[in-house]
Amino acid sequence: MTFKKLTALAMTSALASTAAFAESHEDRSDWPESFTVGTASQGGTYFAYGSGWANLVAEELGLTGGGEVTGGPMQNMALVHTGEAQFGMTTMGPAAESLQGTNPIAPGLQMTNACAMFPMYQTPFSITALSSSGIMSVADIPDGARIGFGPAGSTSDTYFPRMMEELGVNFERRNGGWSDLGGQLQDGLLDVIAFAAGVPVPAVSQLEVQTDVNIIEFTEEEQAAIMEAFPVSAFEISADIYTTLEEPARSVSMWNFAIANCDLPESFVYAVVDVVMSDNERMMNIHRAARSTLPENWDKNTVMMWHPGAARWFTENAGAEIAADMIYGDM
Repeated sequence: MTFKKLTALAMTSALASTAAFAESHEDRSDWPESFTVGTASQGGTYFAYGSGWANLVAEELGLTGGGEVTGGPMQNMALVHTGEAQFGMTTMGPAAESLQGTNPIAPGLQMTNACAMFPMYQTPFSITALSSSGIMSVADIPDGARIGFGPAGSTSDTYFPRMMEELGVNFERRNGGWSDLGGQLQDGLLDVIAFAAGVPVPAVSQLEVQTDVNIIEFTEEEQAAIMEAFPVSAFEISADIYTTLEEPARSVSMWNFAIANCDLPESFVYAVVDVVMSDNERMMNIHRAARSTLPENWDKNTVMMWHPGAARWFTENAGAEIAADMIYGDM
Protein backbone atom coordinates (compact mmCIF):
# COMPACT_ATOMS: atom_id res chain seq x y z
CA MET A 1 0.00 0.00 0.00
CA THR A 2 2.80 2.41 -0.78
CA PHE A 3 2.05 5.58 -2.67
CA LYS A 4 3.86 8.56 -4.11
CA LYS A 5 3.88 11.81 -2.19
CA LEU A 6 2.80 14.60 -4.46
CA THR A 7 2.56 17.65 -2.28
CA ALA A 8 3.88 18.60 1.11
CA LEU A 9 4.08 21.88 2.92
CA ALA A 10 7.17 22.91 4.78
CA MET A 11 6.72 23.85 8.40
CA THR A 12 5.00 27.20 8.49
CA SER A 13 4.45 29.72 11.27
CA ALA A 14 0.97 29.53 12.69
CA LEU A 15 -1.36 32.37 11.90
CA ALA A 16 -2.76 34.59 14.63
CA SER A 17 -5.94 32.54 14.70
CA THR A 18 -3.84 29.42 15.14
CA ALA A 19 -2.03 30.88 18.11
CA ALA A 20 -5.36 31.82 19.66
CA PHE A 21 -6.58 28.27 19.08
CA ALA A 22 -3.51 26.79 20.74
CA GLU A 23 -3.89 29.06 23.77
CA SER A 24 -7.55 28.28 24.31
CA HIS A 25 -7.52 24.51 23.73
CA GLU A 26 -5.63 21.44 24.85
CA ASP A 27 -1.89 21.41 24.38
CA ARG A 28 -0.36 19.75 21.34
CA SER A 29 1.99 17.37 23.09
CA ASP A 30 0.32 14.32 21.56
CA TRP A 31 -0.24 15.80 18.10
CA PRO A 32 1.72 14.39 15.14
CA GLU A 33 4.29 16.78 13.63
CA SER A 34 3.10 15.98 10.11
CA PHE A 35 0.18 14.38 8.34
CA THR A 36 -0.91 13.09 4.95
CA VAL A 37 -4.32 13.03 3.28
CA GLY A 38 -5.07 10.15 0.91
CA THR A 39 -6.79 11.56 -2.20
CA ALA A 40 -6.96 9.82 -5.62
CA SER A 41 -5.49 10.28 -9.09
CA GLN A 42 -4.54 13.61 -10.63
CA GLY A 43 -7.26 15.14 -12.79
CA GLY A 44 -10.02 14.06 -10.40
CA THR A 45 -11.89 16.06 -7.80
CA TYR A 46 -10.47 14.10 -4.85
CA PHE A 47 -6.94 15.20 -5.68
CA ALA A 48 -7.79 18.89 -6.09
CA TYR A 49 -10.15 19.02 -3.10
CA GLY A 50 -8.01 16.84 -0.81
CA SER A 51 -4.70 18.55 -1.53
CA GLY A 52 -6.46 21.88 -1.01
CA TRP A 53 -7.80 21.16 2.46
CA ALA A 54 -4.58 19.41 3.46
CA ASN A 55 -2.61 22.53 2.61
CA LEU A 56 -5.15 24.75 4.37
CA VAL A 57 -4.96 22.70 7.56
CA ALA A 58 -1.16 22.60 7.44
CA GLU A 59 -1.01 26.38 7.10
CA GLU A 60 -3.60 27.14 9.76
CA LEU A 61 -2.24 24.70 12.33
CA GLY A 62 1.44 25.26 11.61
CA LEU A 63 2.14 21.65 10.65
CA THR A 64 3.77 19.82 7.77
CA GLY A 65 1.16 18.13 5.64
CA GLY A 66 -0.21 17.58 2.17
CA GLY A 67 -2.18 15.38 -0.19
CA GLU A 68 -1.09 12.01 -1.54
CA VAL A 69 -1.97 10.38 -4.85
CA THR A 70 -3.75 7.09 -4.12
CA GLY A 71 -6.13 4.67 -5.79
CA GLY A 72 -9.12 6.50 -4.29
CA PRO A 73 -11.79 5.64 -1.70
CA MET A 74 -11.12 1.91 -1.30
CA GLN A 75 -7.37 2.37 -0.87
CA ASN A 76 -7.89 5.39 1.36
CA MET A 77 -9.96 3.28 3.75
CA ALA A 78 -7.10 0.79 3.93
CA LEU A 79 -4.40 3.44 4.34
CA VAL A 80 -6.27 5.27 7.10
CA HIS A 81 -7.25 2.04 8.86
CA THR A 82 -3.61 0.93 9.06
CA GLY A 83 -2.32 4.41 9.90
CA GLU A 84 -0.19 4.74 6.75
CA ALA A 85 -2.18 7.92 6.12
CA GLN A 86 -3.59 9.97 8.98
CA PHE A 87 -6.49 11.23 6.88
CA GLY A 88 -8.25 10.30 3.67
CA MET A 89 -11.48 10.61 1.74
CA THR A 90 -14.06 7.99 0.86
CA THR A 91 -17.60 7.50 -0.36
CA MET A 92 -20.34 5.77 1.59
CA GLY A 93 -20.44 2.67 -0.64
CA PRO A 94 -16.71 1.83 -0.42
CA ALA A 95 -16.79 2.71 3.30
CA ALA A 96 -19.59 0.21 3.94
CA GLU A 97 -17.81 -2.50 1.95
CA SER A 98 -14.55 -1.86 3.80
CA LEU A 99 -16.24 -2.12 7.19
CA GLN A 100 -17.86 -5.39 6.13
CA GLY A 101 -14.51 -6.83 5.07
CA THR A 102 -15.21 -6.89 1.33
CA ASN A 103 -12.69 -4.22 0.27
CA PRO A 104 -10.82 -5.86 -2.64
CA ILE A 105 -7.50 -4.45 -1.40
CA ALA A 106 -7.62 -6.64 1.71
CA PRO A 107 -10.51 -9.13 1.49
CA GLY A 108 -11.69 -10.29 4.89
CA LEU A 109 -10.18 -7.35 6.80
CA GLN A 110 -12.82 -5.23 8.51
CA MET A 111 -11.41 -1.71 8.33
CA THR A 112 -12.98 -0.44 11.54
CA ASN A 113 -10.11 1.90 12.48
CA ALA A 114 -11.13 4.50 9.88
CA CYS A 115 -13.53 7.04 11.40
CA ALA A 116 -15.80 9.69 9.91
CA MET A 117 -14.44 13.24 10.19
CA PHE A 118 -16.54 15.68 8.12
CA PRO A 119 -18.97 15.71 5.15
CA MET A 120 -17.45 16.72 1.82
CA TYR A 121 -19.85 16.61 -1.12
CA GLN A 122 -21.91 14.29 -3.26
CA THR A 123 -20.24 12.34 -6.03
CA PRO A 124 -22.38 12.37 -9.19
CA PHE A 125 -22.00 9.53 -11.67
CA SER A 126 -21.68 11.03 -15.15
CA ILE A 127 -20.71 9.93 -18.64
CA THR A 128 -18.63 11.88 -21.16
CA ALA A 129 -17.97 11.16 -24.84
CA LEU A 130 -16.55 13.18 -27.71
CA SER A 131 -19.24 14.94 -29.71
CA SER A 132 -17.70 13.47 -32.85
CA SER A 133 -18.57 9.96 -31.58
CA GLY A 134 -22.29 10.57 -32.00
CA ILE A 135 -22.91 9.11 -28.53
CA MET A 136 -25.62 11.25 -26.95
CA SER A 137 -27.30 8.76 -24.60
CA VAL A 138 -26.59 5.51 -22.77
CA ALA A 139 -28.54 3.70 -25.51
CA ASP A 140 -26.09 5.10 -28.08
CA ILE A 141 -23.06 3.44 -26.46
CA PRO A 142 -22.00 0.79 -28.98
CA ASP A 143 -21.64 -2.88 -28.17
CA GLY A 144 -18.12 -3.57 -26.89
CA ALA A 145 -17.39 0.12 -26.24
CA ARG A 146 -14.09 0.91 -24.56
CA ILE A 147 -15.10 2.63 -21.32
CA GLY A 148 -12.67 4.25 -18.89
CA PHE A 149 -13.83 3.79 -15.29
CA GLY A 150 -11.05 5.60 -13.44
CA PRO A 151 -8.39 4.12 -11.15
CA ALA A 152 -8.81 0.48 -10.13
CA GLY A 153 -10.63 0.28 -6.82
CA SER A 154 -12.06 3.79 -7.05
CA THR A 155 -15.73 4.55 -6.42
CA SER A 156 -16.24 4.82 -10.17
CA ASP A 157 -14.47 1.53 -10.89
CA THR A 158 -16.36 -0.22 -8.09
CA TYR A 159 -19.88 0.88 -9.03
CA PHE A 160 -20.05 2.26 -12.58
CA PRO A 161 -19.32 -1.05 -14.37
CA ARG A 162 -22.16 -2.65 -12.41
CA MET A 163 -24.43 0.26 -13.30
CA MET A 164 -23.59 -0.11 -16.99
CA GLU A 165 -24.36 -3.82 -16.78
CA GLU A 166 -27.66 -3.02 -15.03
CA LEU A 167 -28.53 -0.79 -18.01
CA GLY A 168 -27.62 -3.51 -20.52
CA VAL A 169 -24.39 -1.95 -21.82
CA ASN A 170 -21.68 -4.34 -23.07
CA PHE A 171 -18.19 -2.88 -22.77
CA GLU A 172 -14.45 -3.33 -22.50
CA ARG A 173 -13.27 -2.16 -19.09
CA ARG A 174 -10.33 0.25 -18.94
CA ASN A 175 -8.67 1.79 -15.88
CA GLY A 176 -6.36 4.72 -15.30
CA GLY A 177 -6.07 8.17 -13.78
CA TRP A 178 -8.68 10.68 -14.89
CA SER A 179 -6.19 12.90 -16.71
CA ASP A 180 -4.78 9.92 -18.59
CA LEU A 181 -8.24 8.67 -19.52
CA GLY A 182 -9.18 12.15 -20.74
CA GLY A 183 -6.17 12.07 -23.05
CA GLN A 184 -7.10 8.60 -24.31
CA LEU A 185 -10.66 9.73 -25.04
CA GLN A 186 -9.34 12.70 -27.01
CA ASP A 187 -6.94 10.44 -28.92
CA GLY A 188 -9.70 8.01 -29.88
CA LEU A 189 -8.42 5.19 -27.66
CA LEU A 190 -11.61 5.23 -25.57
CA ASP A 191 -15.24 5.62 -26.59
CA VAL A 192 -16.59 6.82 -23.25
CA ILE A 193 -15.40 7.84 -19.80
CA ALA A 194 -17.68 7.02 -16.87
CA PHE A 195 -16.84 9.49 -14.12
CA ALA A 196 -17.73 9.26 -10.46
CA ALA A 197 -16.26 12.46 -9.03
CA GLY A 198 -17.34 15.76 -7.56
CA VAL A 199 -18.28 18.30 -10.19
CA PRO A 200 -16.79 19.99 -12.01
CA VAL A 201 -14.40 17.13 -12.76
CA PRO A 202 -11.09 18.80 -13.69
CA ALA A 203 -10.48 16.33 -16.54
CA VAL A 204 -13.88 17.14 -18.09
CA SER A 205 -13.32 20.88 -17.75
CA GLN A 206 -9.98 20.43 -19.53
CA LEU A 207 -11.60 18.40 -22.31
CA GLU A 208 -14.17 21.14 -22.84
CA VAL A 209 -11.37 23.61 -23.48
CA GLN A 210 -9.64 21.35 -25.99
CA THR A 211 -12.51 19.71 -27.91
CA ASP A 212 -16.28 19.28 -28.17
CA VAL A 213 -17.78 16.78 -25.74
CA ASN A 214 -21.19 15.35 -24.86
CA ILE A 215 -22.08 15.06 -21.19
CA ILE A 216 -24.61 12.25 -21.18
CA GLU A 217 -27.46 12.19 -18.70
CA PHE A 218 -29.54 9.22 -17.58
CA THR A 219 -33.15 8.95 -18.66
CA GLU A 220 -35.74 8.91 -15.86
CA GLU A 221 -36.09 5.15 -16.32
CA GLU A 222 -32.33 4.58 -16.20
CA GLN A 223 -32.02 6.77 -13.11
CA ALA A 224 -34.79 4.85 -11.34
CA ALA A 225 -33.24 1.48 -12.22
CA ILE A 226 -29.85 2.51 -10.83
CA MET A 227 -31.38 3.92 -7.64
CA GLU A 228 -33.23 0.66 -7.12
CA ALA A 229 -30.07 -1.43 -7.48
CA PHE A 230 -27.38 0.70 -5.77
CA PRO A 231 -26.86 2.89 -2.64
CA VAL A 232 -27.27 6.18 -4.53
CA SER A 233 -29.77 9.03 -4.67
CA ALA A 234 -31.13 11.29 -7.41
CA PHE A 235 -28.89 14.19 -8.43
CA GLU A 236 -28.86 16.92 -11.07
CA ILE A 237 -25.62 18.33 -12.47
CA SER A 238 -26.30 22.05 -12.64
CA ALA A 239 -26.12 23.66 -16.07
CA ASP A 240 -23.58 26.21 -14.82
CA ILE A 241 -21.07 23.51 -13.91
CA TYR A 242 -19.89 22.87 -17.47
CA THR A 243 -19.92 25.13 -20.52
CA THR A 244 -21.19 22.15 -22.54
CA LEU A 245 -24.43 21.90 -20.58
CA GLU A 246 -27.39 24.03 -21.62
CA GLU A 247 -29.71 22.56 -18.96
CA PRO A 248 -29.30 20.39 -15.84
CA ALA A 249 -28.22 16.80 -16.47
CA ARG A 250 -30.00 13.95 -14.69
CA SER A 251 -27.64 11.80 -12.63
CA VAL A 252 -27.27 9.83 -9.39
CA SER A 253 -24.85 10.49 -6.55
CA MET A 254 -23.16 9.08 -3.45
CA TRP A 255 -21.97 11.09 -0.43
CA ASN A 256 -18.27 11.55 0.34
CA PHE A 257 -16.74 11.97 3.78
CA ALA A 258 -13.29 12.83 5.03
CA ILE A 259 -11.95 10.11 7.31
CA ALA A 260 -9.38 9.97 10.09
CA ASN A 261 -7.46 7.18 11.75
CA CYS A 262 -9.57 6.49 14.84
CA ASP A 263 -6.53 6.56 17.15
CA LEU A 264 -5.52 10.15 16.35
CA PRO A 265 -5.74 12.54 19.34
CA GLU A 266 -9.20 13.97 19.90
CA SER A 267 -7.96 17.57 20.16
CA PHE A 268 -6.01 17.24 16.89
CA VAL A 269 -9.00 16.00 14.87
CA TYR A 270 -11.23 18.63 16.51
CA ALA A 271 -8.79 21.32 15.33
CA VAL A 272 -8.65 19.93 11.80
CA VAL A 273 -12.45 19.80 11.54
CA ASP A 274 -12.64 23.35 12.90
CA VAL A 275 -10.32 24.65 10.17
CA VAL A 276 -12.28 22.99 7.37
CA MET A 277 -15.84 23.52 8.60
CA SER A 278 -15.62 27.03 10.08
CA ASP A 279 -15.18 28.94 6.79
CA ASN A 280 -16.97 27.54 3.75
CA GLU A 281 -15.82 30.41 1.54
CA ARG A 282 -12.22 29.27 1.89
CA MET A 283 -13.23 25.74 0.97
CA MET A 284 -15.18 27.01 -2.04
CA ASN A 285 -12.00 28.73 -3.21
CA ILE A 286 -10.33 25.30 -3.19
CA HIS A 287 -13.06 23.56 -5.20
CA ARG A 288 -16.66 24.37 -6.07
CA ALA A 289 -17.76 20.93 -4.88
CA ALA A 290 -17.22 22.31 -1.36
CA ARG A 291 -20.58 24.09 -1.62
CA SER A 292 -21.86 21.00 0.22
CA THR A 293 -19.07 20.96 2.82
CA LEU A 294 -21.45 22.35 5.42
CA PRO A 295 -21.94 21.50 9.12
CA GLU A 296 -25.60 20.59 8.64
CA ASN A 297 -24.60 17.70 6.37
CA TRP A 298 -23.08 15.78 9.28
CA ASP A 299 -26.15 13.52 9.22
CA LYS A 300 -25.26 12.12 5.79
CA ASN A 301 -22.94 9.63 7.50
CA THR A 302 -24.98 6.55 8.34
CA VAL A 303 -22.15 4.06 7.89
CA MET A 304 -18.95 4.88 9.81
CA MET A 305 -18.19 5.44 13.46
CA TRP A 306 -17.35 9.07 14.22
CA HIS A 307 -13.93 10.10 15.46
CA PRO A 308 -14.47 11.50 19.00
CA GLY A 309 -12.87 14.83 18.05
CA ALA A 310 -15.13 15.23 15.04
CA ALA A 311 -18.22 14.17 16.99
CA ARG A 312 -17.42 16.80 19.64
CA TRP A 313 -17.02 19.54 17.02
CA PHE A 314 -20.36 18.80 15.33
CA THR A 315 -22.12 18.46 18.68
CA GLU A 316 -20.77 21.80 19.92
CA ASN A 317 -20.97 23.76 16.67
CA ALA A 318 -23.71 22.22 14.53
CA GLY A 319 -26.20 20.97 17.10
CA ALA A 320 -25.54 17.41 16.00
CA GLU A 321 -27.14 14.63 17.99
CA ILE A 322 -24.78 11.73 17.42
CA ALA A 323 -25.66 8.50 19.19
CA ALA A 324 -23.01 7.27 21.64
CA ASP A 325 -22.78 3.96 19.85
CA MET A 326 -21.77 5.81 16.65
CA ILE A 327 -18.74 7.45 18.32
CA TYR A 328 -15.49 5.47 18.36
CA GLY A 329 -14.54 4.42 21.88
CA ASP A 330 -17.93 5.34 23.38
CA MET A 331 -19.61 2.00 22.79
